[in-house]
Amino acid sequence: MRMAGGLKTWRPMIAAFGTVALVATTAVGTAHASSIQVPAKYSSGLTMAMDATYPPDEFIQNSKIVGFDADLAVALGKVLGVKVTLEDATFDTIIPGIEDGKFDVGNSSFTDTKAREKVVDFVDYFKAGEGFYEKATSTKTFNGLKSLCGHSVSVETGTTEQSDALSQAKLCHVTVLSYADQNQANLAVSDGRADLGFADSQVAAYIVHLSNGQFKLTGTPFETAPYGFVVAKNSGLAQPLLAAVKAIMANGQYKKVLDRWGVQQGAISSPKINGATS
Repeated sequence: MRMAGGLKTWRPMIAAFGTVALVATTAVGTAHASSIQVPAKYSSGLTMAMDATYPPDEFIQNSKIVGFDADLAVALGKVLGVKVTLEDATFDTIIPGIEDGKFDVGNSSFTDTKAREKVVDFVDYFKAGEGFYEKATSTKTFNGLKSLCGHSVSVETGTTEQSDALSQAKLCHVTVLSYADQNQANLAVSDGRADLGFADSQVAAYIVHLSNGQFKLTGTPFETAPYGFVVAKNSGLAQPLLAAVKAIMANGQYKKVLDRWGVQQGAISSPKINGATS
């Protein structure tokens, strides 16, 4: 999944990295400083947490965190004139880490929802749907949440997909297999424990792309919603980040990053704070 080697590379990567915090730091010079100011407590830099198991959004390649979210972080740091440190963390620990001050920003393909807005703020920058993938040899067809009935589905813990699958399981019999990271969720599909995998639509497409023909997409994307950078309530970071997102849209960096990773279909033109619709 991470490299051109395909699915067979997932197990050694899990063994090698596990929950180890791999840190990628990008320094910025004073030449990049702008009139957008972050609160003084963040002037020495921002720590952005991401679960780097979710390509093409954020993942590990050659021991570094890469992906379109990682590239956007670099672009935002240059506009803000601060050093940005990308820290690998398990997805469901990131929002609690934002709340207790361990991380400054959550930058890990977070869907902005009304429920999450009760505890943190979001600066929306992208939109994504949800999608299914399965083994290429499968004869089953899945399309929408109702199609999960009677089947087993693998998801990453703490994701919107986990929440949606569990909600559907209250309406019919669905076996929801939850895993700490996307690597493990993918392996559950490849070794037959799950009938299908469930992830954000562009992530599902990328998983299939790197699977060397072992996976295929099934159904069409659904439940489109905004992604947002996550910050603590009353942190003072939401407005500067919103201004920085608008700046990289204006200077062309936003489009270049999305084009580079093939996710331009998720581009938005009007970023906002807490733009969840549900």
